[in-house]
Amino acid sequence: MTVLALGEQLESLAPEQLAGDPRSAVIVASSAETPRAMALAGMVYEGELSLADVTFCKIESQQECLAGSLCIPKLLDVVGSRYRIQFFINQRHILIEDDGDFSLRLITQIQRSRIQPGATREKFLYHFFTQLINRDLEILTQYDRRLMALEERVLEGRLQGFESQIVPIRKELLTLRSYYDELTDLGQELEQDENQFFAKKQLKFFGTVSDRADRMMGRTVHLLEYAQQVRDSYQARVNEQQNRNMQFLTVISTIFFPLTLITGWFGMNFQDMPGLEHGYPWVILLSIVVVIVCILFFKKKKMF
Repeated sequence: MTVLALGEQLESLAPEQLAGDPRSAVIVASSAETPRAMALAGMVYEGELSLADVTFCKIESQQECLAGSLCIPKLLDVVGSRYRIQFFINQRHILIEDDGDFSLRLITQIQRSRIQPGATREKFLYHFFTQLINRDLEILTQYDRRLMALEERVLEGRLQGFESQIVPIRKELLTLRSYYDELTDLGQELEQDENQFFAKKQLKFFGTVSDRADRMMGRTVHLLEYAQQVRDSYQARVNEQQNRNMQFLTVISTIFFPLTLITGWFGMNFQDMPGLEHGYPWVILLSIVVVIVCILFFKKKKMF
C-alpha cells in the first residue's frame, strides 16, 4: 500500500499516519489491501470490489463516496489485454485499487514532470487522467501514417495483403473510440459533482479532461472515416481489375465465336456443300481474316 499526502509535492506517508494527518491523500492499494485502505480513509462502498469485473470506464455516485472504474487499452495491444483500475473518492481522500504497477507509474510520471502534482484532489485527478491520454496523440498519428502508406499501396496497385492490414487497424480504432467516449462521459460526471465533494472553482479541471478526451475521440472518428475511404479505394481497384479481366475474356470469347461458327459449318458431314473441295485453305484464310478484323475492331474501341 502506498500513501501520498497531497500538497505542493506528493509526500509519502506510512498508512498509520493517515488518520493523524490533516491533509488529503492518495492511496494506491492492491485488491487484497483495498478493504484496509478504505477503512483507513473512512470510505464506505456499497458494492463488490472486483477488478476482474471492470470492462469499461464509468463512475457512479454513492452516499459516502464516488466509485469509478477504468479499463485502459494497452497502446501496444489495443484490442488485447487492458489495465484495470478502480478508484474511490470521498470528501478527503482518493483511493486507487490496482493489482499492477500502472497507477504508480502514472503517479511517478506526474512527480517527474515540472508541473505541480496538485495541492488538491481535483488537480491531482486532472493530472492523473491527463496522463492516461498523454501519449495517445502520438499513437493516433502513427495510425494516420499507416493508413497513408496503405493508400499509397492501393494507388500503386499493390493490393496483396490489404485486408489483413486494414481490418486490425479498424478494430483498434473502434476500441479507442469507445474508450475516449467513456472518458468523456466520466469527466462530465465528475464535473457535475452530484455529491458536492469538490470545490466549485476546481470543477474546471474535469471539464478540461472531458474536452481532451472528446478531441481524441473526434480524431479517432476522423481516422475511421479515412480508413473507410482507403478501403473504398481498394474495393474500387479490385472492381477495376475484375472488369479488366471480364473485358479480356469477353474479347477472347468474341474472337472465338465466329471461328467456332466457321469450324462448325465446315465440320458438317455432307458431300454437296460449297467449299468442301478445298475446305482447309478456305477455313484457314477465313479464320485469319476474322481474327484480324476482330483485333482491329477492339483496338479501335480501346478494348484490347
